[in-house]
Amino acid sequence: MSVLAAFCVLLTGCGTRAPAAGPADRHPAATPSPVASASSGAPALTGAGAGSGAGARTGADAAQRVPPTMAPGPGGLTPVFERRADPGAAAAEKTVALTFDADMTADQGPRAARGERFDNPALIATLRRLDVDATVFMTGRWAEEYPDQARSIGTDPRFEIANHSYSHHAFRSPCYGLPTVGRAEMAADVERAFAAFRAAGVRNVVPYFRFPGGCYDDEALRALSPTGVTAVQWDVVSGDAFAKDADAVARQVLDGVRPGSVVVLHCTLSAAPVTEQAIRRIVPELRARGYRFVKVSELMAAS
Repeated sequence: MSVLAAFCVLLTGCGTRAPAAGPADRHPAATPSPVASASSGAPALTGAGAGSGAGARTGADAAQRVPPTMAPGPGGLTPVFERRADPGAAAAEKTVALTFDADMTADQGPRAARGERFDNPALIATLRRLDVDATVFMTGRWAEEYPDQARSIGTDPRFEIANHSYSHHAFRSPCYGLPTVGRAEMAADVERAFAAFRAAGVRNVVPYFRFPGGCYDDEALRALSPTGVTAVQWDVVSGDAFAKDADAVARQVLDGVRPGSVVVLHCTLSAAPVTEQAIRRIVPELRARGYRFVKVSELMAAS
């Protein structure tokens, strides 16, 4: 089942992606997707516009919306979103998207069995306690290893789940020593991850994809075009991967955030052990500056 077909199963209908318009660049305006029927018995996907207040969230608020996607780039290439554009008055709105990569490769099962933690329950608990909306980019292998956590995160309206490939292999080489997915297998790898989410009972899925290691080229963008995903990068690197100084991670994020930023962090305890501590400083300091935490889908809808 293709990614777009899977979304049709979840919703009452499936809209088409808008054709590319305007200058031929890789960052066309976001295209709002159609609204799902409120009478549908299928689980709704989390859409843009959900606020950061827990009291404001209801089943209707989470809300029968298909997440926004972007129009294809030149030549039909998969579009790439990095941050919210700030035209006119929108620049004054201080929103930021914290994103967390839940990394796990297909061959790390034995390491998990020996006690290595590729999850980070304390981080998720802290995000909930601090009432932070966020987007989790999950590998299919992570969802298979931690199905209960994947389902818990992916049914909480505070979070949306995006695709980070099935097994965190690179879509371009070289890429930090990662094994590489062949071009012919790229679309199938993405679809396999979405299938793992469905098998785990994850509901709040968005049609966004983050390249492992952030590595991609036009060949990868062309290969993923049939899946209908929007690729999501970032403009703020947290530096939390393998970091041991939580304050240094927090400072790097706080120094880099601007209105509309997308911050890349990790939800993998063994590879990012201080992320939860850093979040405890990042969140209150950004709120003191007037920032509101949103999901990527909300940033995309506002672009």
